Amino acid sequence: MGLSNKKLPKIGFLYLDYVLRFFDYSNFKGWPNKIETVTYRWKNDKFRFIKEVKRKKIDVLIGNIPATAYEIFREIARELPNVRFIPSMDTQFSNKSKENVTRFAWKYDLPIPKTYIYYNHKNSNKFLKKCKYPKIIKKSYGPSNYGGYFVHKVDNYKEARALYNDKKYHPQYFQDFVPMEADIRVMLIGHKPVCAFWRRAPEGAWLTNTSQGGSMDYTNVPKNVLDLAVRVSKAAKAEYWAVDVAYAKDGKARILECATAFAAFPYIRDWIGQYIMWSLSEGRFKKPHIPMFNWEELSKMDSSILKTLRHITFGKFTPSYDGDHFAKKKKVYGKEEVYLHELDDVYKMYDIKSRDTEEWPSEKWNYQYNLALKKSKSLKIKCPSAKESPNPTGDESEESIAEAAKYSTKEISEFLITVNGVGKKKVKKIMNHFENVEKLVGTLEQNSMLISEVKGVCEKLAKKVGKAWKKYKKN
Repeated sequence: MGLSNKKLPKIGFLYLDYVLRFFDYSNFKGWPNKIETVTYRWKNDKFRFIKEVKRKKIDVLIGNIPATAYEIFREIARELPNVRFIPSMDTQFSNKSKENVTRFAWKYDLPIPKTYIYYNHKNSNKFLKKCKYPKIIKKSYGPSNYGGYFVHKVDNYKEARALYNDKKYHPQYFQDFVPMEADIRVMLIGHKPVCAFWRRAPEGAWLTNTSQGGSMDYTNVPKNVLDLAVRVSKAAKAEYWAVDVAYAKDGKARILECATAFAAFPYIRDWIGQYIMWSLSEGRFKKPHIPMFNWEELSKMDSSILKTLRHITFGKFTPSYDGDHFAKKKKVYGKEEVYLHELDDVYKMYDIKSRDTEEWPSEKWNYQYNLALKKSKSLKIKCPSAKESPNPTGDESEESIAEAAKYSTKEISEFLITVNGVGKKKVKKIMNHFENVEKLVGTLEQNSMLISEVKGVCEKLAKKVGKAWKKYKKN
């Protein structure tokens, strides 16, 4: 029967100012009790936030923590030992930085491109002088790269040195370049793949991000990629999870990114909500049935439709006249053909339980603070204490709008129209091409020449926009 209304845990949504909300009430359709909300307002809000959670008697806080708030929420979680965080703070360890993703992969012997992390820039420079190229240089802090704008390919030491002199990245984080067929994103709920798709780079390019001209398709995601994604999710003990996998030309799969903060269609967030309700209610709510390779069928619809679909449900296979008909459908899976419905027993959805121990305590794993860049030569580890984050940064996660919060759509449109050669029609084309202010601001910040991809905008005009943006920011 499951838990009664009185015995159900009290749920609260964990929100943060300036950060897009992953969940809302509609994702938890049918939950009988009031769902509270608690918003963290940055700066010195730790103690007020803790008091509000206690006052509202919340048992479970649901929501993603962006990178710059991660350490302070480690402290908050310790002050709220009886409150379960979903996802757990340990699961969200990889949300904070690419370095954390790497250390997570190293611990669990998960395949990743050969990675180098240097806090001592002199030692990094020595290595860069003698190593083999090309290398991929990334900004480590925060999992999102804003459409590839914080990911760079360098072909020699001169390019690497010039990039670090310009970007001032710390730590200096870089990887061996892996020639890829494409990369694949896999989304999982309870360790079960619920959506997967290829992202392929345009001809002659290496970045697969759709904002950089990459293409997407949902068909024939390889078995070794799905198996790796499940393995990674289980290592993270994740209620929900997304993994970006590099599918190399040699057929090997390697992890690029993984986190609980990722872009997802509304119906996927509904599935996560249904899963959490099932997990918290001891059977009061049904476990969602999400058949394998559902994404291949759903992707036949236009993306504009997928963005509006809500509360999709699927029936389970049962032997019947219709069932016998549909059960004949097979799919190549690994080295053999299998019936589609049989794969649901191969990829099961697990109930992830709460944990009382810390796997990634900040005293040991907060390298970004312990080895913060200093003017002096000292790089000794200090006794760490997560400092209050004064404000969110512009590189939080795919759910962050912190940087774009500085600029409204109206302000960016008014800026563009001041550039000689950009009229109202071109402003509309540019805004539509980049879909939202976040992507456009990221482009202006990192590489304004990408605006020349917009039909009717030449490279000369894109260069003028870039120069105008630098002046606009100073004023």
